[in-house]
Amino acid sequence: MTKAVDLVHRHGEHLSVIASESGVELLRYVYRAEDAWEAPKPYIHPLRTLSGQVVTGYRPNDHRWHKGLQMTASHLSGANLWGGNSYVHGKGYRALPERVGSMAHAGFDEVSVHDGGARFAERLTWHPRSGELWAEETRRIEVHDVDAVTGSWALTWSSAVTNRRGEPLRFGSPTTHGRPDAGYTGLFWRGPRAFRDGRIIGPAGEGPNLMGRQAPWLAYGGEYDEADGHATLVFVHSPENDHSGAGGAHPAHWFVRDSPYAAVAPSFAFHQELVLDPGATLTRRYRVLVADGAWDRERIASAVGGLSW
Repeated sequence: MTKAVDLVHRHGEHLSVIASESGVELLRYVYRAEDAWEAPKPYIHPLRTLSGQVVTGYRPNDHRWHKGLQMTASHLSGANLWGGNSYVHGKGYRALPERVGSMAHAGFDEVSVHDGGARFAERLTWHPRSGELWAEETRRIEVHDVDAVTGSWALTWSSAVTNRRGEPLRFGSPTTHGRPDAGYTGLFWRGPRAFRDGRIIGPAGEGPNLMGRQAPWLAYGGEYDEADGHATLVFVHSPENDHSGAGGAHPAHWFVRDSPYAAVAPSFAFHQELVLDPGATLTRRYRVLVADGAWDRERIASAVGGLSW
């Protein structure tokens, strides 16, 4: 089998996954530390289609801490591992730098290329601003199903977060703290500015009214600036994410916006806090399908149905 991708590691900075045939950098995983106000954490940007078009935004002027595709924790036992201002019930968003923490890269256990794609496994530590160890995470990111015929490729993101604090960790969101329709936390995608007012598609509905609802997948379609054409991103959460386990049964509810910016997150603490006991591990797995073109519901559902976990 012909190798689908190459992988380049710039040590201390980032990993790049590159389509072997075209030379397009499909993703750049950046793990160097950045500004403390932005809750430094690894992220993917740029994320590209097979044709080379960028489908992520980075440090937009409305939210400098929005960086491509990243794991976040907007409300974590009083800390903000999301970045920027912190939401306080009755007061709105406040500049509280003492709340802003970080997710720090601790090392890679695997960085490899195989016939079908690439994978890397990373260790991270989660900290409040004071620096104590609150959690350890093992993260695995895989690039696979690179398909020039359909113009698509897939990314699988797996995270296992273990509570190393001496008391429960409480995962929440602005919605659990009183702000309606702001249940963002967990894996979060920020789209490029051109994708504002894009098309939101779910298995049984369409549009921004899918905010806060449950579904096995959700897709977002946008049209580029500068280049002609469209892209479709399909976000899928693994069925086991909704099962009882550490933190109890917390089915994913979708956070999604097309205005004032494009964003999607399969939130694990949209309407209710998720409580993780000391020593317990929260495991979540997601898939993102990155496709050239404006895919309709039928084509998306067929692609999702063909995925195996």
